[in-house]
Amino acid sequence: MSASTVSRQIARATLRTTARNTFATSSRQAFRQHSRRFYSSEPTKSSGSNTLLYLAGAAVAGGAGYYFYAQGGSAGTKVFTPTKEDYVKVYNEIAKLLEEHDDYDDGSYGPVLLRLAWHASGTYDLATGTGGSNGATMRFAPEGDHGANAGLKNARDFLEPVKAKFPWISYSDLWIIGGVAAIQEMQGPIIPFRPGRQDRDAAACTPDGRLPDASQGQDHLRNIFYRMGFNDQEIVALAGAHALGRCHTDRSGFEGPWTFSPTVLTNDYYTLLLNEKWQWRKWNGPKQYEDAKTKSLMMLPADYALIQDKAFKSWVEKYAKDNGLFFKDFAAVITKLFELGVPFKQDTETIIFKPTNA
Repeated sequence: MSASTVSRQIARATLRTTARNTFATSSRQAFRQHSRRFYSSEPTKSSGSNTLLYLAGAAVAGGAGYYFYAQGGSAGTKVFTPTKEDYVKVYNEIAKLLEEHDDYDDGSYGPVLLRLAWHASGTYDLATGTGGSNGATMRFAPEGDHGANAGLKNARDFLEPVKAKFPWISYSDLWIIGGVAAIQEMQGPIIPFRPGRQDRDAAACTPDGRLPDASQGQDHLRNIFYRMGFNDQEIVALAGAHALGRCHTDRSGFEGPWTFSPTVLTNDYYTLLLNEKWQWRKWNGPKQYEDAKTKSLMMLPADYALIQDKAFKSWVEKYAKDNGLFFKDFAAVITKLFELGVPFKQDTETIIFKPTNA
């Protein structure tokens, strides 16, 4: 492990214990990346006389990968059944890339990887059984171009080298492992993973409007999350993911981070939401709150709704007081989110990935 890698890990661990008492003295310039979005990242092109193609579809149920080899005039089919160790290699590759590419936003692709996994899963509809992480339909323009998914091409492109290295894995499982790695490598709780998601085509794309609208209040939040099968406690626990990352004007229209340590998962989102004085930001963008003390943090209307509603606020208070409780409940609810609508086999093994920075 290089000295620079060790230094980054020490810095991130230090942030976790000091962020609550540290105020920003200057704003960090957000990294902006503009891109044209049609389909998701194009598959990595290969050259040479030997060609390896991954055939996804019903044949890969349960995690088996079917490969078609073509060499000259001969061809053959090979079945590859991944083991726990194969999925661990995928996780470790993502963790390695997260450590190597620390020039994105506040120093990590972690938050945008978590957002990709979240948005791929958050389209689930309990009544119809449609949507969810099983399918990775954000690869296609009807869904990939939804406003709520703006900027997620960055995350999909980040994972393309991993897909090229491990072509047997579905995009659906890959995106979720990316979310798990993001949480764990940013000092969050352990998130169990079960493989078996299958990729689907554009016909399975979900309609726009299934993801939360940050400009709305508590009624909207309940409508969105009750549709997926969540309750009030779970809604508040999921919101704790806003401890990570930031908003961008060229994506959601909003701007800024929620916390002072946007690449380390803590319960700071709740403590700041409760303890800081929030005021409307005076600017030309959409309505959002800023902290009155430093004007360097922001909260969205949907965030502020959590302390305006009595039932929601009681859970905000619990998580603000107890980071351990937040981690326990967050791990449970994010696992539930990632698994909504996935037709796992009864004997599917649960895999626990070990954080590489542990």
